Amino acid sequence: MVMTKFFDKRLTDVIKRPLITEKATKALDLNQYTFEVDPRAAKPDIKAAVEKMFDVKVLGISTMNPPRKSRRVGRFSGKRPQVKKAVVRLAEGNSIQLFPESEEA
Repeated sequence: MVMTKFFDKRLTDVIKRPLITEKATKALDLNQYTFEVDPRAAKPDIKAAVEKMFDVKVLGISTMNPPRKSRRVGRFSGKRPQVKKAVVRLAEGNSIQLFPESEEA
């Protein structure tokens, strides 16, 4: 498996958090999971990280690099942090537990 120089030893830094939006929740029915990933991460990095962290088989990955949004506070303007989204399609029969079931007493 080919890895980029940024993540050759620390795959857990690739995935920041799962994205829970209406569109991402609908994609769960198609066995597709959406994550926010490091902007420097390549598709092989994301695939290796998801397969290692969640012990699943990844079939395909789609990545999106949307443009940064501007933010203004008073007279100061700046940019929001860069985000990269990855939609990961899993093999049939595999799943990721995004919402752990809480035990009520």
